[in-house]
Amino acid sequence: MKSNINNILKGKFLVDEDSVKNWRMIIFLSVLALVMIASSHKADQKVYEIARLKEQVAELRSESVDARVNLWKLKTNSSVARSLKGRGIKPADIPPRKIKVRSIKSR
Repeated sequence: MKSNINNILKGKFLVDEDSVKNWRMIIFLSVLALVMIASSHKADQKVYEIARLKEQVAELRSESVDARVNLWKLKTNSSVARSLKGRGIKPADIPPRKIKVRSIKSR
């Protein structure tokens, strides 16, 4: 038991006659570790990108709501009348009437 641990610590398993199998396994595990590290970094990048885009969506949504409220305020009758008062245009005192058009049948 003690000699096995000493052999592992000294690295004899890397220079023995059967070391080719050990080197292949070590290289395979190293490549596998690199692939795992790279994929976890990609996943982290995507998580950060998603968080950034969610913040951007929330900001754009609030800007959209603000613009909609401002448009609604500009479209009210009182604000239109106030802006046209400087030009001398005022609201009509007589309400509009419907015009009915009767179709003429051809003979």
